[in-house]
Amino acid sequence: MNIFKAKKILLDIVTHGILISVALTCVFPVFWMISSSLKTQEEVFSSMSLIPQTGIATWISNYRTAFVEANFGVYFMNSVFYTVVGVFFIIFIASLASYGFSRLQFWGKSFFFYLLISTLLIPIPGVFVPLYLLLKKLSLLDTRTGLLLCYISNGLAFGIFLLKGFFDELPKEIEEAALIDGCSRFGIYWRIALPLAKPALATLVIMNSLTIWNEFLLALVVLQDKAKMPIQRGLMVFQGTFITDYPLLMAGLTIATIPIVIVYLLMQKHIVKGIAAGALKG
Repeated sequence: MNIFKAKKILLDIVTHGILISVALTCVFPVFWMISSSLKTQEEVFSSMSLIPQTGIATWISNYRTAFVEANFGVYFMNSVFYTVVGVFFIIFIASLASYGFSRLQFWGKSFFFYLLISTLLIPIPGVFVPLYLLLKKLSLLDTRTGLLLCYISNGLAFGIFLLKGFFDELPKEIEEAALIDGCSRFGIYWRIALPLAKPALATLVIMNSLTIWNEFLLALVVLQDKAKMPIQRGLMVFQGTFITDYPLLMAGLTIATIPIVIVYLLMQKHIVKGIAAGALKG
């Protein structure tokens, strides 16, 4: 018995050691980014230490300069607008469509569902030319509406795919009881199905927030006015043809990372519940 216990302890130590090593490997670039944002340009190239040798004045100066020179105030608010509005409409439309695919019976349901899912195979850069021509024809080029429509359409297919699978697992007896009590189909969706799908919704919020917040190529195709650009446009200010101001670039990246980290921390509880629910269903 002691031998088996010792083997189990040894196995736990090895497993946790591997997990800790992987976690440190993933987190190290974040520490390096924050550390570099607190250094001077000379120290970035001369010192490999994660602990900056500069004082607090340099730290404040780096972040103040990054925010002002890159016009981060405008770009930051643009990204907040695109992310909040885009994620809201992705969740709303995807949840309605996925509930319809899961519960309603209509002609061509399977065909339209798989046709929609097949769009996941198309890479975004592959549709830049037709997308540009379409937006130009609709007079939506260089508009926030045009960019938002691109973000929303980009997130719908996966959102519908994920939520349909979750709605399929919900017991139909609950909905039948609600129908007997006089609840409408939309009422069942709003009051029963949607609250029960919180873990899946939280996952979609995280994934789409990360996608929209970090997206830049699509914005570069749709927008020409710098005042409408997302926060990733501000980071280009520090990347010159011959030299890159790494402390200011890292400070800008840190500023751009904070909102996504906050969103993840707020949604983390629901994501963990979703993983546990998925494990139990499996």
